[in-house]
Amino acid sequence: MYRNTLRYRWFASSNALLLTVISILCILPLVHVAAVSFSSSSAATANQVYFWPVGFNKEAYLRTLDNPLFLHSLVLSVERTVAGTLLSMMLTVTAAYTLSRSFYGRAFYSWFFVFTMLFNGGLIPTYMVVTGLHLTNTLWALILPSAVNVFNTILMMQFFRAIPKELEEAAHIDGAGYLRSLTSIYLPLSLPSLATLSLFAMVWHWNSWFDGLIYMTDYRQYPLATFLQTIIQSGDMRNTNIDPGQLQVLSERTVRSAQILIGALPILIVYPFLQRFFVQGLTMGAVKE
Repeated sequence: MYRNTLRYRWFASSNALLLTVISILCILPLVHVAAVSFSSSSAATANQVYFWPVGFNKEAYLRTLDNPLFLHSLVLSVERTVAGTLLSMMLTVTAAYTLSRSFYGRAFYSWFFVFTMLFNGGLIPTYMVVTGLHLTNTLWALILPSAVNVFNTILMMQFFRAIPKELEEAAHIDGAGYLRSLTSIYLPLSLPSLATLSLFAMVWHWNSWFDGLIYMTDYRQYPLATFLQTIIQSGDMRNTNIDPGQLQVLSERTVRSAQILIGALPILIVYPFLQRFFVQGLTMGAVKE
């Protein structure tokens, strides 16, 4: 009955209009970058491109995909994202499952995790640990310092605590141990939360650029986010593989736009498959009776 009232229809229409405008504002920058990447050098340099290519030209993508430094950084980012997400989720799940159980001293360990979230070691001590372990210029320097995300662990712990304990007790009666209960009961029932937290970890590893800048002394070992940061924000175009003879058909701006779009594509491809888990994954376990 309430949904048939004029006030509700006005409220729903206003929300739909507002969300549509916000969505368009979020999409337009990406459309502009795509238009610039497919435009001619003169049009991009003269700022004549808005949301449609001017003088269609795909040389920026050909030059980007022909750049060995860009391809190496892309592969390194894929390796980091896959390995970092798997390691992070494995540690998050095991820690959250342990903290969700009732045992002596659980409150102390829970607050210990929370304390590390509020007060971390700092940049310089972390850098000293990484260099002391001889991890610089290696993939592990990008994965291990952020392997355990305490915020994700707390969320996962709440998800596990929301699952009825009677299911685990029944499994124990049938002879299942804690590991079997985790893999056969808790993980299948927590797929929305696993998908949500996995996407959080993937986006973090894919977009993180600062750790690559401080832990990689060799620019040839930069992940993609760090590689793009050096040529976009710092204006260092030495790694774009552009020679003077090619400036007639492409420019620094078109190459930058092409690299930004290619760098954003993996997350844009993965996100639609996990988006349907977001609402259920973020709300499940938020309220515990």
